[in-house]
Parts: sequence; C-alpha cells; structure tokens
Amino acid sequence: MSEHPLLRGVRGERHLLLGNEAIVRGALEAGVHMVSCYPGTPSSEVPDTFHALGGEGRYRMEYSVNEKVALEVAAGAALAGAMSLVTMKHVGLNVAADPLFTCVYTGLPGGMVVLTADDPGCHSSQNEQDNRTYARFAQLPCFEPAAAQEAKDMTREAFRLARELQQPVMLRTTTRISHMRGPVDFDDLPAPQPKVPFARNPGRFVPVPAVARARHAALDAVMEKARQFAEGSRFNHVREPEAPTRLGIITSGVARAYLADALASGGWEGRIRTLELGMTWPLPTELLGDFLRRCDRVLVLEEGADLLEQDVRALVQRLGLAVRIEGKNQDLTGRGEYSTTLVMRRLAAWLDMPCPAKPARAVEKDLPGRPPNLCPGCSHRAVYYAARKVFGDEAYYSTDIGCYTLGMLPPLRTADFLVCMGSSVSAGSGFARASGKPVVAFIGDSTFFHSGMTGLANAVFNRHDLILVVLDNGTTAMTGHQPNPGMVQDMLGSMSQHLDIETIVRALGVTQCAKVRSFNVRAVIRALEEMKTQHGVRVLITEEPCVLYARRQLKKAQPQVAEVVEQGEAAMTCLRELACPAFYRQGDDLAVDPSLCTGCMVCLQIAPSAFKARKR
Repeated sequence: MSEHPLLRGVRGERHLLLGNEAIVRGALEAGVHMVSCYPGTPSSEVPDTFHALGGEGRYRMEYSVNEKVALEVAAGAALAGAMSLVTMKHVGLNVAADPLFTCVYTGLPGGMVVLTADDPGCHSSQNEQDNRTYARFAQLPCFEPAAAQEAKDMTREAFRLARELQQPVMLRTTTRISHMRGPVDFDDLPAPQPKVPFARNPGRFVPVPAVARARHAALDAVMEKARQFAEGSRFNHVREPEAPTRLGIITSGVARAYLADALASGGWEGRIRTLELGMTWPLPTELLGDFLRRCDRVLVLEEGADLLEQDVRALVQRLGLAVRIEGKNQDLTGRGEYSTTLVMRRLAAWLDMPCPAKPARAVEKDLPGRPPNLCPGCSHRAVYYAARKVFGDEAYYSTDIGCYTLGMLPPLRTADFLVCMGSSVSAGSGFARASGKPVVAFIGDSTFFHSGMTGLANAVFNRHDLILVVLDNGTTAMTGHQPNPGMVQDMLGSMSQHLDIETIVRALGVTQCAKVRSFNVRAVIRALEEMKTQHGVRVLITEEPCVLYARRQLKKAQPQVAEVVEQGEAAMTCLRELACPAFYRQGDDLAVDPSLCTGCMVCLQIAPSAFKARKR
C-alpha cells in the first residue's frame, strides 16, 4: 500500500477523497502515533483505511473489543506522550463514556482526538443521539466538518489543540460527511513527531476525590483557553452581505452546506448575515455576542438537537439583547437529516418569500419494496429456521446488534426485543426472571467479545434461566469484516491472538454448552431440543463463516447451487418458512436464482424431495 496517495501525497496535490479518508490524511499530517477503534458505521472506513495502509512504521493501529477499551488504549498511549486517535460511531461513545469523563479531568499530555460519527436518520443505528451533547457534558472542545477538505483540516487542527491543551478533543461527523466525496488539498506529511515524556504525577493522573476536585477547577481553566481559541478559529467566521441587514443566521455542522446551497438557490446571499461555526464547542461567546448585537432577528440552523439554539437563547438573555431567536419548527425538527429543500422551505417562510420551485423528479410508480434482509446463504437464517421449528412462539427472543438483528423479519421472527450491544444476554435474563417464560437470546461473535461476556458471567452468577445462541460467523460482518478476537489465527496473522469462544463460555461457569455447524439444520434442531428440556444457563455456539467474508476474503466459493426438481407443497413450505432471497416465483412455481444461490444447501435439508444440488 506504499503507493496509496494517503501515504505518498505531498503539499499542493489534490485528491478526491471520502470524508473518512480525509480524516485519515489529516491524522497522518498531524503525525498520529496510535489509532484504536471499535468499528461502527458511519466511522468504519477510518480505522479500516489505517489498517489497509499499514502505516510504514508511522503509527500503530488496533481493533479493540469494544469502545471503552479502545478509548482506554488511546488514553494510555496519550498518557505515554503519543498522539492518539480513537474512532467509533455515536452510540459507541455511550460505552466509552466512563473513561472519557475521567480523561477530561486528568488531561492527556500526548493529545487524544475522539472521532464520534453520528447517524441522523438512523441509516444503520438504533437511535439518533446527538453527540454534541457529550462535548458539553464532558467538556470537550469539538470540531464539526461540513466538507471533505474540512474533515482533513479539522482533524489536523484537533490534534494540534489536543496536544497544546493536553486535553481530549472531539471530532464529530455525521453520515453525510463521513460518506461524502470531495476534493482535498494535501499538505506534506511530517517527520515522525516527538512523544511527550511522561512525568509521574499521581496528584494529576490518579483521580481520587481530592485530586478530582482540584482537576475540575483545572478543567474549567483549560476550557477557557479553548474558548479563546474558538474566538479566533479559522473555522468560525462571519459572512457579511452586500447590503446592510439586521437579519442573521447562525449555523453549524453539515447544516452549513445545506444553507449555502439554499441561499444560492434562492438568490438570498445578499440579504442575510451568516455566522458559520466549525469549532462548535466551547462557544465563541464574544464572536456570537458581536454578531447578535448587529441583528434584530436570528435563525439558528443545526441538524439534530436544538443545542446551539438553546445556547444562543441563553447568551441573548445573559447579554440583555433584544434579538428574536428562531430555530426548530414543524419543517426543521430534531429528527432525521436536513436537506437543501428543507432548509429552503424554512428560509422562505422565515423571510416571508416564495420558495423557489425545484424541478419535480420523475418517480416510477409501484416499484417493489426491498426491505433489509439477511444475505442469500447467511448461516444465521438456518439457525433461526431451526429455532422457530423448536420453539415457535413458545419462547421469547432476545436479540442483539449485528446482521442477525434482521431475524426480526417474517417468516423468521426471532427478535422480540433489543436494547443495545451485549444486551441480549442481560435483558434476556431479566425478561426470563420477571416473566417466567422461556427465552432464547442471540448474539454474534464480535458482540460476544464486545459486551456479551459480562452479561453471561452475570447470568451464571445469578442463576438465570435462558438459552444463549452465539452466532459465530468468524468476523465482524455488519460493519465490513473487521477482525475480532474469535477469528481464526491464520486470518489474523501476527497482529492478534485467537480466543476460543467455547473455552471462554466454559471458563465463565457454563456447563451446558454445545457447538454445531450452522448449516447442519438437523444438528442445530437436535441441540436446541435438548436444551429446551434443561434449565439454567445454556449456550449453543453455531459456527459457519459469513458467506460474504468467505467469498471475498477466504476465497471460498461453493461449487454447487440448488435447483427445484419438484413443485408442490414441500417447495412452497420451504419458501414460506426459509424465505431465502435466492428464491423467486416463476408464475405459480418456485425457482432458484443461481446468481444469488451460494450453495449452502439448507433448502435441500428442509425439503429434500423438492430440491437437488447441481454443479455451477
């Protein structure tokens, strides 16, 4: 990968980069030493790119078992004087919050940047939480890029500020910024950066209560320095209109991009004064105050929660200004993503102007829906089919975060509730104890290492009664096949050590444990039927490589496909109960699409009279 432009590019070159790739280049230009992560969309390309690049000795990169551990690894590296980057998606910061708050108190001499990628619209997440709240709550300087160039530049600036203040700094992106592409002008890559020598100081770095109280005061002083930095940050700037006006807009994050498009489309650039905030915390109160004094009406545009709006309203009250502040309404709410069209509507209403008509986009009528679905040949489907055969609706199904959450869809219907990563064991235990009903919990191999082991230890300790099915497909499939501790050693190479799930399960005190191959439907059914008659904590480990991972990374392809040889009730029952995406209707008959069939042959086990295997 030494020819990759992210490692080869020099000052003056311009490259078209994904927002996440621009963040990687910014970190490299800053001289990052250590990168840790737990993968999660929309942040995954950042650590994956670092991993693919290799780094040529510039940095060390590792996939951690969860976000808390990743942040602690990065914090430890920063304590030792290294510049570190830790990456995760927005909900991952909930997992990492405990060490984050303490690191902010102690400070980190080497400098640590926390990349949190929010997901407005829930494209791949269970909520839309706005992690700018964490910047305020934990007291983190925060940068929010709105373009690929800013993603690179703000990452570099975040590292500089983190080292200068010896304080963690947040880089907050959203799905649109992470996955956009844009031109990025490069600067030179630096020579290896020095590490800050660690000076033993328990009075700072061991936050017992007496130390923590003093460090809270120190944090306030650091944040005042950060506020002064924000006042002059090149990422915070006012755009003055051509003609005098008392109308103003304050905006931040990706809403800045939508605003620019909306003003251009409406021809309104010359009518409104704008204050764009790229460094959004701490607030540049002097810059804001000066802006507000020159306005009678101010519209606050921000995607997500109304955090900036509330801050501006409070500042107006504190300064005693007679400025009318407006923000969220029925068009621009705190839900979902903004768009140029939505912002144009809000601006037109705010200006009491007609909204420019946009050409209608032709939309085909009656297009078939394409709901999320497990891949053809996914081993989870076979396990879910077996579970339905054994338990049907007698049991309640506790599920977890991963591809296998799609088991909620009919006809599988093996997901009744979900809280967060690792909760299938703990929430399933609580449900079983409170209801007295049988519970079957499902968890993937990466999620088991992430936060399932603690729940399992708790279940054994408290003598809970549930069946846990560990769906081991040998990779972190949902986020792009990143490594986890359970991957086979020949795939991990020398980078990590393989951990055996069954050994861990038994070491945690589980005596009723079995392991089967996922595609052996009869064996899965037999194991579940046996566990159904037992009590206590029972664990079934089902193994089969992720079909996409097997094809793309392991270079394994099945030499056969299934085909229908006999139409009738057996074939239609398999269609209704398995619902493999490779199946399709051909008039009244059932057929198998050979381009989608992966050769798992689960259908042959379910309806041997209806299907047979043939060579590709």
